[in-house]
Amino acid sequence: MVSISLCMIVKDEEDTIERCLNSVKELCDEIIIVDTGSTDKTKELARRYTKRLFDFKWVHHFAKARNFAFSKATKDYILWLDADDVILKDDLQKLLLLKQTLDQSVDAVMMPYNLAFDSSGNVTFSSKRHRLVKRSRNFQWIGAVHEYLAVGGKIIRQDAAVTHRSTKTEKSDRNLKIYQQNLKDGKTFSPRDLYYYANECFDHSLYDEAIAHYEKFLKSGLGWSEDCISACDKLAEIFIRKNEQDKAIKAALRSFEYDLPRAEHCCKLGYIYLTQQNIDKAIFWYNLATKLDIQRAENTGGFVQKAYYTWIPHIQLCVCYDRNGNIEKAFEHNEKAREYAPTNPSVLYNKEYFEKRFSKS
Repeated sequence: MVSISLCMIVKDEEDTIERCLNSVKELCDEIIIVDTGSTDKTKELARRYTKRLFDFKWVHHFAKARNFAFSKATKDYILWLDADDVILKDDLQKLLLLKQTLDQSVDAVMMPYNLAFDSSGNVTFSSKRHRLVKRSRNFQWIGAVHEYLAVGGKIIRQDAAVTHRSTKTEKSDRNLKIYQQNLKDGKTFSPRDLYYYANECFDHSLYDEAIAHYEKFLKSGLGWSEDCISACDKLAEIFIRKNEQDKAIKAALRSFEYDLPRAEHCCKLGYIYLTQQNIDKAIFWYNLATKLDIQRAENTGGFVQKAYYTWIPHIQLCVCYDRNGNIEKAFEHNEKAREYAPTNPSVLYNKEYFEKRFSKS
């Protein structure tokens, strides 16, 4: 059986750190907590789980903090988590089995990272992360913000997921300020930096700045294809919000330069045409979204918004066919949406609407 070190960097996480550590303590042989300046009870709570608690002076660089945490590990493999992550019971059992059976020739294990859920608990937004890595390979984190772990060698996939359960409701401007300071200091942004700075601008409604940096990123020709696809999606969303529909259509179609169509972009095109009352084109794009393979999208390693592969295109097709007067087809698609999202308020509202319509006929 391999041994596992858990490595975490934390700051002011008193609301979540115990929940995280309780969920994973059975799996780990060693827990390493690196605190970057907490002023709450985070360190006091962490000491209940480990003596391996270290201070790290925050230098506005996440990779340096994570690499410091990794340097303290002593076991065969390193598992990394954030304080607002948890490992659910079913996923923990899968990881306990993996711990017993893992071939030590494996250098890294890629696992799902579930980030958002619908009212029924179904995953709506997820990605993949290299979550468990061989310590002796000395893999390094790269990047001041939105850091990534550079891995290589023999990599396997595991369906045990890490679940993100944030308790914070306000969007932090911490990362935005780091990027803005880097710009002020004259630092040159890599393509990855351009992309993630644009994302921060998008999240804080700095749309013109976001557009400029998404374009710089795409024109560099050096970005990861999944980030390029996401940049096109964000550009389309910005133009929708700015009521520049033609530009939004071009941005969504631009994503097809990097891979086969994704359901997110097909639904975005469907939405634009629906708002323009071009129902036939809306039906075309929503219908295409229903035919796309979510498994293929998940295997790319990029972010996947699962609702666009499941209930959203069907409920939108319901709207389209209802407007066209094809109530039977509209009802059929609402029922398909209900199979995926049986408690969704819009689906249930439509169900009641159709029951009333049919009772009068």
